[in-house]
Amino acid sequence: MARILAIDYGLKRSGIAVTDEFQIIATALCTVESSKLMEFLKKYFSNEKIEKVIIGYPKDLRGNDTHGTAPVKKFVDLFQKQFPSVEFVLVDERFTSKMASQAILMSGIKKTERQNKGLIDQVSATIILQYYMEMKK
Repeated sequence: MARILAIDYGLKRSGIAVTDEFQIIATALCTVESSKLMEFLKKYFSNEKIEKVIIGYPKDLRGNDTHGTAPVKKFVDLFQKQFPSVEFVLVDERFTSKMASQAILMSGIKKTERQNKGLIDQVSATIILQYYMEMKK
């Protein structure tokens, strides 16, 4: 089987998570500067078999677009042009950053490490991926 990759896209950096080959476990992979994300994806796709990409889609509490929606739409357009054969799914990412911060806090890691915004992005991508995996069951 191929992996599923998730992206929590941000203006400065993007969190990346991926499943195992059997699509059972979602794991944080890394944080990538968003300006280098396409380059990262090209390299990653050439080394790993990816079935689909899950992209976090920002919405507010009422389901309307937020200030973060337009940059994600722009990224999705670029993604489709760069990787027309790669299936992607947009997944509501409401509360993922807050849930990620809470999960990191509960993990017991040191305060200086908890303030690493890249870690929050990675955990957010993992939560988005886990949510998608639960939805498709």
